[in-house]
Amino acid sequence: MASQLPPIPPQFKSLQHHLRTAQEHDKRDPVVAYYCRLYAMQNGMKIDSKSPECRKFLSKLMDQLETLKKQLGDCDSITQEIVGSAHVENYALKMFLYADNEDRAGRFHKNMIKSFYTASLLLDTLTVFGELTEENIQHRKYARWKATYIHNCLKNGETPQSGPVGFEGEDYYEDDEGPSCASIEPPERSSSTYQPGNMPTSNYTSIQIPPGAHAPANTPAEVPHSTGEASNAVAHPSPQNIPSVDPSLYNAQPQGGARLTPEDFARAQKYCKYAGSALQYEDVNTAVENLQKALKLLSTGRE
Repeated sequence: MASQLPPIPPQFKSLQHHLRTAQEHDKRDPVVAYYCRLYAMQNGMKIDSKSPECRKFLSKLMDQLETLKKQLGDCDSITQEIVGSAHVENYALKMFLYADNEDRAGRFHKNMIKSFYTASLLLDTLTVFGELTEENIQHRKYARWKATYIHNCLKNGETPQSGPVGFEGEDYYEDDEGPSCASIEPPERSSSTYQPGNMPTSNYTSIQIPPGAHAPANTPAEVPHSTGEASNAVAHPSPQNIPSVDPSLYNAQPQGGARLTPEDFARAQKYCKYAGSALQYEDVNTAVENLQKALKLLSTGRE
């Protein structure tokens, strides 16, 4: 970065972990670092853009954003919001899936806690592109709750329970310190809260790990490789029924009368994005369906 930020004003305490995540990703993934800073900038402006200390801080943060934007040049993830949104979302979900797989396999450690919490921060960051989907809202709540729960269990010498047992949709770190910084203790919770015998057995069906959703070889949190133990969170993918492809699309050529609008191009981009996301989960059926929709739209101007 061209300039260092001054000490963060107390008013911006809720943004400190997003900014720390940005620093951690300056070299690892500059696109993620950029959007973490953009999130902090946008929300900082809403919190306080008038007091001298906040104005000074936001000015320096803006300098960092401009510098990073120049360094990234014509990167599609910066120049095209839909590409940037897909990049950050896929990155966040990889972290989430890694942590969830470790949790369900009963492997509890600091890196998986940090992965859960960082995933929740990156899902926050997606709001720079608009409102979060209901699915991502639930992933964010679950990741933040899980990070808090496992952190406090380990701190209190208790054995955490794998999976969503006891989840009630609480966001414990909304305004407090998070487990991503080892030097800061999270808010105290009564140890009785996390006694396994006292936990309500609620089903959290919104969080579903799709078949084949394994952690990447080198996860964003730079966590150790898997120990080789089987994870009960991931089922072997079952054979999929691949949808038949419309033969007319194999040699599709743009029709002379088809005039595509900017909205058509945006919809086609979305279909391609959905196809890419489906492939992340080895969902061939959904990928093919969306690619066919994109090709038909681009060829005929109709859906």
